[in-house]
Formats: sequence, C-alpha cells, structure tokens
Amino acid sequence: MTARRKAAILGGGVIGGGWLARFLLNGWDVAVYDPDPQAERKIGEVLVNARRALPMLYEVRLPEEGRLLFCDTLAEAVADADWIQESAPERLDLKHTILADIGRHAPETAIVGSSTSGFMPSQLQEGLDRPGAVLVAHPFNPVYLLPLVEVVPSTRNSAGSVERAVEMLRSIGMFPLVIGKEIDAHIADRLLEAVWREALWLVKDGMATTGEIDDAIRYGFGLRWAQMGLFETYRIAGGEAGMKHFLAQFGPALQWPWTKLMDVPDLTAELVDTIAAQSDAQSGHMTIRELERLRDDNLVAEMRALKGRNAAVGVLLDAHEKTIAQRGAPQAGEPLETIARIVPVDWTDYNGHMNESRYGQVFSDAADAVLALIGAGEDYVAAGFSFFTVETSIKYLAELHAGALIRVETVVTEGAGKKLRLSHRLLGADGTVHATGDQLLIHVSLETRRACEPSGAVRDALETLATSHSILRPYDPGR
Repeated sequence: MTARRKAAILGGGVIGGGWLARFLLNGWDVAVYDPDPQAERKIGEVLVNARRALPMLYEVRLPEEGRLLFCDTLAEAVADADWIQESAPERLDLKHTILADIGRHAPETAIVGSSTSGFMPSQLQEGLDRPGAVLVAHPFNPVYLLPLVEVVPSTRNSAGSVERAVEMLRSIGMFPLVIGKEIDAHIADRLLEAVWREALWLVKDGMATTGEIDDAIRYGFGLRWAQMGLFETYRIAGGEAGMKHFLAQFGPALQWPWTKLMDVPDLTAELVDTIAAQSDAQSGHMTIRELERLRDDNLVAEMRALKGRNAAVGVLLDAHEKTIAQRGAPQAGEPLETIARIVPVDWTDYNGHMNESRYGQVFSDAADAVLALIGAGEDYVAAGFSFFTVETSIKYLAELHAGALIRVETVVTEGAGKKLRLSHRLLGADGTVHATGDQLLIHVSLETRRACEPSGAVRDALETLATSHSILRPYDPGR
C-alpha cells in the first residue's frame, strides 16, 4: 500500500480552506497552520460544503479522506510535506516572511505554491535560500470545486519541479494552466479585473445596479463562457467566415468610447454604500452559507452537464474519475459492489428526493459495471457487440436525498447463452435497503441489431461469474 501524500496549508481562510478540502477529499493527509483562533471553526464550515459538493461531480466514490491535523506552528505543519500552499493576505512583506520560514523547515523536495492573485513568482522568490521551490499556484473560489489553477514559474524554477507540481495538481482533479511568462495578476484575474472595473463604473455613473449587471452575466455571456470561453465564442459569432470576419465586423468598435477599462473609479464612501445597499437588496435575504450552498449546487449541476457532454471541464472530470474508479477484485460467491457514489443534486426533484428515474439509472450503471467486469465494455462495443436491457422491475422502498452515500450490490442470477439477468439492491450508508431491481439483458450484434451469442471470452467470463453466484439468492423485492 502506497503512503499517503501530505499537504501543508498555511492560512485557513476562504482560499486556504478550499485548498485544504480539495487535498483532503482526494485522499491526502493535510496539516494546517493558521494563528486565527477561529480557523478551526471556519475550516470546518468549508469542509461541510465541500464534503457535500465535490463527491457529487463523480459517478464513483472519492478516495478515503486523509487525516486532518491542526498545528500550533508553521514548522510542525510543513514537516514531511510534499506540497505546501501559502494563502496569506496579499502583502509581499508578509509572504516573504512566511516563505523564508518555510524554507528553514520544509523538506527540500517539497513544492511551495503561493495562492497570490497578483504577485509574480520572481517577486515571491526574492531573498529566499531556495527560490526554485516556490512558484505561483493561483486557484479560484471555491477551490474544492473549480479546477483551474494558474501555475506560474520563473526562470529559477526547474522544468522538473514544474512537471512535479502539475502532476500533483492533476492528481487532485485540478486543471493546472502553466503560464510561460510572468505577468502581474497572471491571466484570469486580468480578465476579471477588466469586467470588474467596468461594472464599478456602471454602478458609479448610475447606469446599472449590481443586480442588473449580474443578470447580464448569468443570463448571457456567462453561460457561453462556461463551455467555450471568449475566443471560441467569438469565432462562432463570425459565422462561416470565422474569426477574421468577426474582427473585421466588430474590431472598429474597440476604438469607440464605450468603456473606461483604463480608469478606476474612486471607491468613495458614497460608492461603497451604494454598492453595499444594492448587493443587500439583491442577495441579503440569504446568509453567506446559504449563498455558498446555492453556488455549489449550481456549479455541480453545470459541471455535471458538461461532463455528460464530455466537453470543457467535463473532459477533466471524466479523466480524473478514471483515476479514482478502482474497485477490488470480486470475491467468489459474494455479491458484486457495482456502484459506490454520492447522490448528486441534479438527480433530485420537486419533492426534494431522488427522482424515480434515477433509481433506474443507478441499476443501469450497475449493469454497466458488470459488463465491464466480464469484458463487454467500451472495446467490446467498439467491436460491434453489446447487451441491451429488455426488462426492468424496480421496487422503491425508501427515499434518498442529495449528498447521500449509496452503493449497489448485484447478483448474477442467469448468465448463459444470450441472456444476462441481474438482481440489484440499493443501499444507504447505514445499510438500509432503499430499492431493489431485477434486470434482464440480451446480447446483440450492433450491426444487425438482433440477438446473438456472445464472443467466447465474454461468454466464458459470464458463465464463470454466474456459477460463482449460483449459491446466492435474488434480492427479495420487499426488503
């Protein structure tokens, strides 16, 4: 058994707490140091949301959580760490002090990432004994859900250390965007800053409220950006002639006095009060924790939709899922654990519980797990053969809600010739049976779309599994 990796989190605020949750829920041990006496409470609240939201992105159960340790000193936190994440306030002098302290106590092999949103790595590395260990690793809130992390090295970082950093970040499901040249505020924050400045001017000049600006984003270009980004969106806007036509048509407008991107309005007390009042009117009926829960649920649903399309962030989620979807070998004479996962928010209905159609999906996914086990997975389908479900019977015994841990046990009750019959039961975390299902599948040729005998290897694997399960009884539909 391989030893768990260890991450040290220095600073347990919104960003540091998000980093902590991302590492911990992906099986890393985490040590945290934050002198704030409220740090443990704040981190605990972040973890409540993260434990609910992150597992919903996947069709499989995340690795077993690592161990969480709150430390009294920085030296204790960074000892034996593989990754150290500094998330202190944006003060260069403070970051220099912390990074120098890390250098005195951390292993030489540790990667030190800074969550800085503005400073360049060469600025952070000034005066350090081991500058090559430090790079920018700038994430986005909530860190436990949003995968983007801007990785910015300087000329003092070796290619090998950057590669190791990328590998570790990918292992926790993040998308490390390596930026080849140093620049203040990196890439994403510069784009956000441009929109933010313009939004401030619109409010200051009385042209729009905070609510109107947010509506313009979430009902319009925000939806496009979530799955295509800026340039690809505008390529489509150019029609069949593409980007050149778009630039020729709309490029001249860049010279018009539409925006004030290079000017920043003074944040006077009056402007601050205006923005705060409009924001309270817009969202003040909800607590911050309620807003975080709403944000997380919406992000999960959006990201899962893209996952179903294998597009944008969905590609990353699919790839990461394959690295954590590891089940033990089936034991002879024992039911198969075919599903182990969390109920995602997009599976719930107006009654607040899992929709009945999703019980069918769970059992269908369980059947897919059996097919993969006997060699009738993606490659078999590509070769022109598969199993089709022709009959399903489900008994609904208890309700399930978003965030519930579920698993399915499956018994092969018939596996000979063209037929495969499965008996499933859906269990909650406490062992309660929430549903049972009986499913009959027939082997078919995808060329003729008619029933046929399975190939020799699949037939033999199926018969072996059916024989192993012959001592087991189908699950009682009433239990």
